[in-house]
Amino acid sequence: MSIVQQINEGLQTLGFSQSLADQLDQFLAFLGVLLVAYLADAACRKLLLKVVSRLVKQTKATWDDIVFDRKVMVHLSRMVAPILIYILIPLAFSNADSATLALIQRFCLIFIIIMFLSFISSLLTAVYTVYSEKEQFRDRPLKGLLQTAQVIIYFVGGIIVVSILIDRSPGVLLTGLGASAAVLMLVFKDSIMGFVSGVQLSANDMLKVGDWITMPKYGADGDVIEVSLNTVKVRNFDKTITTIPPYLLVSDSFQNWRGMQESGGRRIKRSINIDMNSVKFCTPEMLAKYRKIQLLTDYVEQTEEVIKEYNQEHHIDNSILVNGRRQTNLGVFRAYLNCYLKSHPGVNHDMTCMVRQLQPTDHGIPLELYFFSSTTSWIPYEDLQSDVFDHLLAIISEFDLHVFQSPSGDDFRKTILKD
Repeated sequence: MSIVQQINEGLQTLGFSQSLADQLDQFLAFLGVLLVAYLADAACRKLLLKVVSRLVKQTKATWDDIVFDRKVMVHLSRMVAPILIYILIPLAFSNADSATLALIQRFCLIFIIIMFLSFISSLLTAVYTVYSEKEQFRDRPLKGLLQTAQVIIYFVGGIIVVSILIDRSPGVLLTGLGASAAVLMLVFKDSIMGFVSGVQLSANDMLKVGDWITMPKYGADGDVIEVSLNTVKVRNFDKTITTIPPYLLVSDSFQNWRGMQESGGRRIKRSINIDMNSVKFCTPEMLAKYRKIQLLTDYVEQTEEVIKEYNQEHHIDNSILVNGRRQTNLGVFRAYLNCYLKSHPGVNHDMTCMVRQLQPTDHGIPLELYFFSSTTSWIPYEDLQSDVFDHLLAIISEFDLHVFQSPSGDDFRKTILKD
């Protein structure tokens, strides 16, 4: 004897008529199934989850805290009620039309699938959280992989749900979707390109979270804070956020400053223009003055010896300026700057360090300082650059040289007053 028949007989025993008992027996059986499902769900949430929560807090591991905090177990517990309803519902509708029973079971199955997909998605999110906090995985595009996996899971789940609703095999739907692959690729174009680009960026080690990148075409100049399936977020130095599609970083060019940061030195390449009219040969008085400068003492003496030997070898009088080798104030100034940079504690002495002349222009002779700082931090780097050129501009007059600059209003005023 089925449960429905037992309920029917019990109702008749209580005085209900046969017709009324036939109308209420299945309804009461259905309420009983719902009550059992509700009690099971309440037992899981109120008792089981609380016990698991206490056990998790007592363990030393952190991953179980993250998994429980991400409501993974909550999504799992939500599957209990629909599973019980799906199993017990035939007992409540044993005498009902098979179509009605199939419809109820179909909706229960859909709810079970949705809860299962939510459980898998939350589990993947928890796994992502665990691994993203590990040092060896922080520079990997884990978020893009997470989003890709979630898209695939929900896409497959959606196909299964639709197949249950229309009572068709999922294979039939997949066959139909294969014919419309072009439409699907158009709809999911950004996601597909983002996934492929994320794999390329990671495999070729082109980009990591924390890298400083520059992409002027898209207004990006700052640190990468997130690499996801469809966007790469860059926090610019003015605290604005720039979002760039990952495929643009593969198809277009961008500058990654990670190599500079890992090298331990940052390049300084700046020049000043020297007035060509102030360049001249050094007189004995000028050399005597330069010799008193500690950084130039050895240079001046050694250079004088070389010049004397050259002039003696070629029978040239040292006093002759033309056709003879003589020191110039610009050459001595370059030597001073080289010695100054090589003795500066803020300069990286393991990297290129030089002072050179560039092609003269109508603005004078560009004298370029090319060297690397011993730090890659922005503020100390700018301080070093400013200190070096402050010293350069202050010391240049000691070598009877002048910096070229376009005439200003003050220059014209002095000329007029002099006249």
